[in-house]
Amino acid sequence: MRVIQSVHDLVTKTGPMRTHVYRPNSEGQFASIIFYSEIFQQTAPIARMATMLAGHGFVVLVPEIFHELNPIGTVLGYDDAGKDKGNQDKSIKPLEQHDSDTQALVDFALSQTFCSNKVGAIGVCIGGHLAYRAALNADVSAAFCLYPTDIHSGHLPSQVGNDSLSRTKDIHGELVMVFGKQDPHVPSEGRNIIYQELEAQGIAFTWQEVNAQHAFMRDEDERYDPALALQMYTQAVSFFHQALKV
Repeated sequence: MRVIQSVHDLVTKTGPMRTHVYRPNSEGQFASIIFYSEIFQQTAPIARMATMLAGHGFVVLVPEIFHELNPIGTVLGYDDAGKDKGNQDKSIKPLEQHDSDTQALVDFALSQTFCSNKVGAIGVCIGGHLAYRAALNADVSAAFCLYPTDIHSGHLPSQVGNDSLSRTKDIHGELVMVFGKQDPHVPSEGRNIIYQELEAQGIAFTWQEVNAQHAFMRDEDERYDPALALQMYTQAVSFFHQALKV
């Protein structure tokens, strides 16, 4: 399918949130996927990933995850300055604000004539964490979490007892969890913590550990693995077509 794009500034509890929308250039209603980016927000690799997913029959919403902390339209560079700013933003914004952002995205999707009533989430790096977190929302039926960071460590700020690992018991729908074995951000002991909690809480999930480094989906990085990225796209498309079917 060919893809068309639009930009919307959604109203959230913490201010306007620019959201890029990618959708099939075709009549009909399509399931929605909220795509949470890395700390750098909507870079060119993120835009290409969103286009790839939309071309397989989904409405893909890419929010600026740190909209409260940056001018609208901010894209951070894949350099030390961008990394430092993104990590600073990550350490400031509480998960409760991410939750209200997710609700605004769900409300937007469910109000559009080109969207069905099915919503999923996908994300990379911190975005993988936010996709996991989005599965707490009763309207999010499925989440595909690529090398999600900080779930095991609880480093993202939140109210006491409201970190994502502690909230695992409240997850709705089905998860796919994908980790790189050579990813220093989520070592084996961290992966084990997440796996054991998902098992203990009886969550429906698929677990994959692949021979890859962090950011293996980013096609402007030396860690990029094109063959593995293609496998992930294929799996994600199949997963969402099944989990989000009307």
